[in-house]
Amino acid sequence: MSKAGLMSSPICLVENVNGSLSVYKQAIEFLSRINEPVVVVSVVGLYRTGKSYLMNRLAGQQSGFALGNTIESKTKGIWMWCVPHPKIEGHTLVLLDTEGLGDVAKGDSKNDSWIFCLAVLLSSTLVYNSRGTIDNSAVEKLHYVVELTEQIKIRSTGAPDEEEGEDSEFVRFFPSFIWVVRDFTLELEIDGKKVTDDDYLEFALNLRKGVSKKTRDYNLPRECIRRYFPSRKCFVFPFPVTCHKNMTRLEILQDQDLAQQFLEVTGHFCDHMFVNSDVKRLKGGHIVTGQLLGHLVEIYVETISSGEVPCLENAVVVLANLENQTAVQEALKVYQTGMEELKKTLPVSIENLTCEHQKFSSLAIAKFTERSFKDEKMEYLKKLEEAVSMFYTDLLEENKMTSERKCRDLLKNLSSDMNKRMQDGEYSQSGGYELYKRDRDAIVEQYHREPNKGIRAEAVLEEFLKEREPEANSILCMDNKLTENEKQINKEKENAALLKQKLKEEEEKRIESEKMMETEKARHEDRVKQMQESFKKEKQQQQQEMDRAIDSKLKEQEEMLKKGFKEEAYNLKEEIKKLKNEKERLHGGGIFKDYVMPFFCPLVETVPNLLMQRSMIKSLTKGLKR
Repeated sequence: MSKAGLMSSPICLVENVNGSLSVYKQAIEFLSRINEPVVVVSVVGLYRTGKSYLMNRLAGQQSGFALGNTIESKTKGIWMWCVPHPKIEGHTLVLLDTEGLGDVAKGDSKNDSWIFCLAVLLSSTLVYNSRGTIDNSAVEKLHYVVELTEQIKIRSTGAPDEEEGEDSEFVRFFPSFIWVVRDFTLELEIDGKKVTDDDYLEFALNLRKGVSKKTRDYNLPRECIRRYFPSRKCFVFPFPVTCHKNMTRLEILQDQDLAQQFLEVTGHFCDHMFVNSDVKRLKGGHIVTGQLLGHLVEIYVETISSGEVPCLENAVVVLANLENQTAVQEALKVYQTGMEELKKTLPVSIENLTCEHQKFSSLAIAKFTERSFKDEKMEYLKKLEEAVSMFYTDLLEENKMTSERKCRDLLKNLSSDMNKRMQDGEYSQSGGYELYKRDRDAIVEQYHREPNKGIRAEAVLEEFLKEREPEANSILCMDNKLTENEKQINKEKENAALLKQKLKEEEEKRIESEKMMETEKARHEDRVKQMQESFKKEKQQQQQEMDRAIDSKLKEQEEMLKKGFKEEAYNLKEEIKKLKNEKERLHGGGIFKDYVMPFFCPLVETVPNLLMQRSMIKSLTKGLKR
């Protein structure tokens, strides 16, 4: 993140006015300038539990996010602070501080649910902040996690039974979960044995056996936390100060004023977040940049405001279209910028032109694959190829025309003396043909010595000699010095020379055509290779997404078996089986060949087809002029 892009203090990302959510445009504009990957950390929790203090520490600052000193919740909506990632070069750490949940002044629990939902959808790590202990009351206050099944859809369409089981797939796309317990005063002990912070959380999330409504209600939020988030961790913070009055002055207190143990836990918490918080990814594993995150916020907030349920698949489709359009524009710019430099040197040889075309089209494809994703039907690659081919075809035509102009001007200059002699009648005298032939041959020789004439050199010379043919025949016929037999021999030589030049022109065309076809074949191979690599990368990202989910479910299954929850373990086994089957399908080697390659084949004909069309139009135009 460049210094110019530094955010000196947090700004509002999502406004929450009278229970209505809206996007703050300035924040989106700021995100649109961040083209590097983002690690997104959201903090949620009940109002007045000190969420903002931790976010300020993650930003490396003493203050920034508002720390309210009264019972009134200070953060409204979602506030954002973008800072350079302290551990990963070329990444931005995006901190999202949400308004306190359960604020009595709002009186709208549905609004809280949507704030919680947005925090889950936007983050790669979700921090839940609470005070005191993780008892049943604390877990029940996290009822928002239970409501996520009603607030998030994975697929846009599907059978009702598929939608019903979608929450089993949340683990693939949800952030890591961290429970922060503030102002903890008890000993970390279970049954008289000292335990870690994580053990404490696991103990609090243990399920109870039984089928009564009371047991089901007790287990439900715990099951959701265990099943939805791919990993979970806990940090237990003691009181930051010994004097209760200083609790309201945390943002102005220096480190020496804070309890040593509190500082140590804060340090461990920050280190863990910096090292273990992953880059934000979309469904399918595509890495999210600041610009993409801005689009994601707009999509989700607009969906919620319209009364609809946010859908991960729909969001990916919208983002893919936006990214792929930009990818086409950026890739085309790479090609055009490179070829514009060549354009300044026209006319050039076909070797030079095709070599540069191949080079910059390869760079353009590399630029395209760097940004594009989910272009499964090659729709945007086709658009890029068509635009590149159109530019290249125009350049080929311009190169021909520039070559023709240069060659004609050269021959015009070289033949100026000869034309004057013709006007003066020097070739009409006895022996004039020999003189004419000598001057014409000298022009041709001098013409051949001139460098950089371009791809129409032989064609223009053939045209020049053809135009002079009647003139040469007339001088030959009038030359009294030659016998009829000598005239016939010279006539045959003239015809042979014209035929030879015609063959040179045909050879020039053949070399040009072969070189172009050779280049298009090489471009096709390069395009397939690059797209195959891109496809492989996307597939690997999807498989990593699957592996993360499978690993999480395997651990949970092992835990359920250990504690005797056979039914839950069986359900997890079925979910794991389903994920493994999908992973196997993704791993199938024939997908690229069977589904992607057919879209490539027509692309190799794009340039030849365009050239053929133009040739036909040109012939038709000439015919009409006649």
